[in-house]
Amino acid sequence: MKKLSLRTRVVTGAVVVAALGAGTFGAMSASASSPAAAPAAAVKADTSNRNLQQTTHLTVAAATKAAQATLDAAKKENQRISVAVVDRNGNTIVSLRGDGAGPQSPESAVKKAYTAVSWNAPTSELVKRLEQAPNLKDIPGTLFLGGGAPVQVKGAPVAGIGVAGAPSGDLDEKFARAGVAALAR
Repeated sequence: MKKLSLRTRVVTGAVVVAALGAGTFGAMSASASSPAAAPAAAVKADTSNRNLQQTTHLTVAAATKAAQATLDAAKKENQRISVAVVDRNGNTIVSLRGDGAGPQSPESAVKKAYTAVSWNAPTSELVKRLEQAPNLKDIPGTLFLGGGAPVQVKGAPVAGIGVAGAPSGDLDEKFARAGVAALAR
């Protein structure tokens, strides 16, 4: 038998290790993508458990549709804005910075969306509440300026849309409402 060079042995070994690793990874990926079915008794018990609550969430597609409708509404009025859509927990689903929007606008849009969903109210209404409770503005992650609108299902907040960058909070909020309206179509 012919003796192989060190280089040939190293390359051959690397190929074998890569092939084994790919096979193992593929098997693990295949098993991870098709989980075993839960026993019927476990599923039935979970659906009747009074400690669980079913909630409604926006899909990424719906959040993107709302964000794009918001940008389009602003563009019709020659406004350069950023828009953010957050879920019920305040996590950002979609954030879009419109062409020419200011550098502060993406962060402000997220904070307005978070504020609107947290209190289930437009942020312009929440600004009025600061007169009675000025400490509200100290809550981390919130921004009490016009431009945030809640997305509701049966009166409960499921998301928030925040807009920043227009010359006034009234305009920001008008565009946010356009995003909410797009979800109803």
